[in-house]
Amino acid sequence: MIAPEGLSVPALLDLAAADDHEALAFPTGRWTVTGLIDLSRSYARAFVACGIGPGDHVGAILPNDIPVVAMILGAASIGAVAVPINNRLRAREIAYIVDHSDMRLLLAGADHVEQLVEAFPGLAGTDGSRVRVPAAASLRRVVAVGGSESGLTDWETVVAAADTSELDASVAALTAQVGPEDEFIILYTSGTTSNPRGCVHTHTSIVRQGASLATRVGLVPGDRFWTPLTFFHVGGFDVLFASLAAGGTMVHCGRFEAGSALAQLESERVTVAFPAFETIWMPVLNHPDFAGTDLSRLRTVINVGTPERMRAMQDRLPGATQISCTGSTEGAGFICVGHAEDPAEVRAIWAGRPVDGMEAKIIDPETGVDLPDLTPGEFVFRGVSRFLRYYRDPRTTADRIDADGWYRSGDLLERDPDGRFRFHSRLGDMLKIGGENVAAAEIEDTVAALPEAALVQVVAAPDAHYGEVAAAFVQLSPGGVLEEAAVIAYCLDRMATFKVPRYVRFVDDWPMSGTKIQKAKLRERIAAELAAASITEAPRLRRRTSV
Repeated sequence: MIAPEGLSVPALLDLAAADDHEALAFPTGRWTVTGLIDLSRSYARAFVACGIGPGDHVGAILPNDIPVVAMILGAASIGAVAVPINNRLRAREIAYIVDHSDMRLLLAGADHVEQLVEAFPGLAGTDGSRVRVPAAASLRRVVAVGGSESGLTDWETVVAAADTSELDASVAALTAQVGPEDEFIILYTSGTTSNPRGCVHTHTSIVRQGASLATRVGLVPGDRFWTPLTFFHVGGFDVLFASLAAGGTMVHCGRFEAGSALAQLESERVTVAFPAFETIWMPVLNHPDFAGTDLSRLRTVINVGTPERMRAMQDRLPGATQISCTGSTEGAGFICVGHAEDPAEVRAIWAGRPVDGMEAKIIDPETGVDLPDLTPGEFVFRGVSRFLRYYRDPRTTADRIDADGWYRSGDLLERDPDGRFRFHSRLGDMLKIGGENVAAAEIEDTVAALPEAALVQVVAAPDAHYGEVAAAFVQLSPGGVLEEAAVIAYCLDRMATFKVPRYVRFVDDWPMSGTKIQKAKLRERIAAELAAASITEAPRLRRRTSV
């Protein structure tokens, strides 16, 4: 089954239940389609009991487990809008999203109650049932999921009390009114450089995204589709809806740890995996147990990365075909996805063609004129899975979506003559070194070719002579040994001098926002270091031809 068009989320679930099967597997339990429907309806009854109705916003700051899925599906079944919050955020960041999203009800995991009290001191000493906090004008109730000693009302108690025939009838009536063009979810972007923006998506946006992904990767009934990505990230529920559309099973690892993820890939007989990021997949491939793990059922892996890293990851697991993709929160996740039939080198370089229902092209970022193939420019897209708007931000919405529906992504890509797209960098991820534009990704790709380098991120460092120069942050492979001078010498042999990183810093971990490395914080780190040392100009580099 690949879900037809024109479905709301509840309608998709009902269609999938006609051939009931295991829909979702977490380390904590398994749910069939009918089991998911029953669980989501129990949440929906509790939402109605809490005064939530169509169009209201329901938030959650929860770990990757079944409650966050039930919250999203339960809200959808009564026409409410889910707002999942990044569970790595700090109190100030949480407070911003709760207030900005006009959230009325918030479900909080036990590990996050302390942060909520820090964000909203008025919650302290209350049961959360009659919230009035100036910092979040719309918020009316906060409940604790999974038990808490904070005094907040336990969500499971609310769910149990709402198990009545009257509330069940109310939910059924509300579900019947939910349509495919109703608003389904608000997803806040990572906010690496400013306050995050809330992307509003409809039911049909997400349902069609799942069906298009299932079609492109060739999902069939019985497939087991694995991801570690979160449900405040498009990747988490894209895998869920693709699995529902195809009659397969979503397999989720819960809290990601490389060893347990590797064991789950084997024990759950995973056939398709979406680790997405090398920060996730490389630790799995480098795990000591990898060589002895049977991943013979795994046929497709979806990743993003530089060509060098894509080749390296494919070489480590030659029995599974690795494809790439490109997308964004504004595009409900996947805009372009590669084809398993393409040659390996094409799959390493190109992120594939647009999925069904989406269009994409490359324009000049200054003039907006369409650019010819093989010319890097700004990636723009439109289609069924493009978001509606940025919540409470009409100005930015108007700036980014033109009259013909094209969304300006701010990403630098190019298209080949066969319609495939290739990601280069963010337009804002360009370095301006002595007047020369340099893509950070180009330098990252060069340094990443060193066998000792597991992960590389390049940012701009301030420089009195050039304006800015490249600074490379490098995480070493297990057992790898490198020195700054060796990295610089390696790059000097392979690229123009002005592109060579003048500073190399070795790190054990990264500042993260969801699954993305926060380059803004790396820039702040190197700038602060140089300022503290009163360094205003980078060392000059010399070779036979210098710049």
